[in-house]
Formats: sequence, structure tokens, C-alpha cells
Amino acid sequence: MKTVVCGLLVPFIGTAAGAACVFFLKKVIKAEIQRALTGFAAGVMVAASIWSLIVPAIEQSADKGRWAFLPAFIGFWLGVLFLLLLDHLIPHLHRSIDHEDQMEGPSVRLNRSIMMVLAVTLHNIPEGMAVGVVYAGLLTGSVNITASSALALALGIAIQNFPEGAIISMPLYAEGKSKTKSFWLGVLSGAVEPVFGSLTVLIAGLVVPAMPYLLSFAAGAMLYVVVEELIPEMSSGKHSNIGVIFFAVGFSLMMALDVALG
Repeated sequence: MKTVVCGLLVPFIGTAAGAACVFFLKKVIKAEIQRALTGFAAGVMVAASIWSLIVPAIEQSADKGRWAFLPAFIGFWLGVLFLLLLDHLIPHLHRSIDHEDQMEGPSVRLNRSIMMVLAVTLHNIPEGMAVGVVYAGLLTGSVNITASSALALALGIAIQNFPEGAIISMPLYAEGKSKTKSFWLGVLSGAVEPVFGSLTVLIAGLVVPAMPYLLSFAAGAMLYVVVEELIPEMSSGKHSNIGVIFFAVGFSLMMALDVALG
């Protein structure tokens, strides 16, 4: 159980660490570093979606014969449509690496920062659920998931959350809020991850037959975030190849860990 608790907290720690940048940095994270982190996280999440979520979901439905793909197919689309609905209900989380919003007035930037807190918070919900589903599979033993692959997924999401925490706390501080308040607002945006992760563990543990749907739902949600948010961010501006290279590093590393340690 300690392993599960620690795993559920890892993404939250990533957000908190990013928010803590407000105490140490005067400026935002360098664009090159942000691209590298984003690309690496995207690669990890894509590989994890395949080997830690979709493949186990299909394997668990092997008794359905040639229709073994169906639960994964349905769950995947439910995850995609769920994130699509979120994007219609809340502001898109497109983070400008070139910081074009610096040309706007203080009130506009502050309102954007507050809306970004809401956007990051709501986008963190499916990420917490993804980690929860993987650890639920680990606890029930109903799918071929190892502690190492579950932790690798949690670490990948934590890496993605690091710049998210920073791009919440630092703009809020720049607009007049205290460092402490800016930090805690950044931290709170990530608090939903362990909460929804824990709820998912409890629910998934009780509904083992639904595990293929839950695993693929998490995969669909994560891949939506990767394609909609992370890939455009890592590819924007100059030196976009940095993001691509680190995407490949993250993907290959997660693939190797999942297969070798699985």
C-alpha cells in the first residue's frame, strides 16, 4: 500500500516543485528547458499509454477472441471525448513559450493567470485518474502491470506537471500576489491528482471487469492531452528539434523500462 500511496503522490510533488520556482527564480523557465521537459513528458506518456494502458486492456479482454480490442476501443474513445468536453467547458491550456501575453495589460494577464489555474486544475483530473487506474491494476493483479511501470508513468506525469506549477505561480507573483500565495495556488492546482487517483483506485478495485475500459479511458485522456497541449508546445518557436529529441528519449526510455521491468 505504501507503494501505491507514494505513486499517487508523485505527480502532485511535480506540480508543487514547479510552483516552488517562484521562491528561487526571477524569470520564467527558459524556453529550451521547457521544451525539453515537455517533449520528454510527452514521449513518456505516449509510451505509457500504449504499453501500460492499451496493451494490458487488450490482453485482459483476450477471452473475447477477435473482439478483444472492443473494450479498449470503447474506453479509448470515452477518454478522448471526455477531454474534448472539458476543452469546451474550460479555457484551453495553451502555454505560450514566447510569452506574447507580456504585451498585454496587467489586468488581462492576471485574468489569464486565474483562468489558467482553473484550466490546469481540471486537466490534472484525468492525469490523476490515469495513475490511479494503473495502480488499481497493480493492486488487483488483474492486468500485467508492474510497480516499475506504474512508477514510470507517475514520473512522466510529474515531469509534465513541473512547468505547469511554475507557469501558475510565477505569473501570479509578477502580477502582485505574494510568493507564498502564488506558491499555494500552484500547489492546489495539482492537489486534485492524488484525490482523483485515490478515488479511481477504490472504484477500480471494486469493479475489476471494467478494468479494460478504465485503462483505455486513461490512455485516451492522456493522448488527447499530449496531442492537444504538449506537442504544440514542444514544437513552437525556434529550436523545436529539442522537444522532438527529448520526446524520442522519453518514449524509448519508457518503452525500455516497461518491457524490461515488466
